[in-house]
Amino acid sequence: MSKKVHDFNDIIRKLRKNLLGKGPEKIHTVFIENMAISTMYGNLTPTEKFIARTSEGKEMVHAARTRLIQDIYATAPPEGLEDVTGAKFVYLFSDFKVDEDMAVSVFVFDKPIA
Repeated sequence: MSKKVHDFNDIIRKLRKNLLGKGPEKIHTVFIENMAISTMYGNLTPTEKFIARTSEGKEMVHAARTRLIQDIYATAPPEGLEDVTGAKFVYLFSDFKVDEDMAVSVFVFDKPIA
């Protein structure tokens, strides 16, 4: 893993831990042109796992996980993210699979990641 990927993953992990009480246990990130694509595993807290035992709970956890992250990034990128990539953050696309405890985020930047 390159230092850039390691540093990028560290920023993502710390943000999610601070916001949600638990960061992902494993993150796999690839840089492709002007995008960083991150797959994250082991995200859910014990409370979220308990809530997700029903279909309504799964919907609630999914909505909270996706909307909160998207709202945070829409306000401002995490500190250091643009420094690591050498590009300005533009958009975040994200989704969360509750049953698999897996998240995927696509970070779009204004130019290819150096």
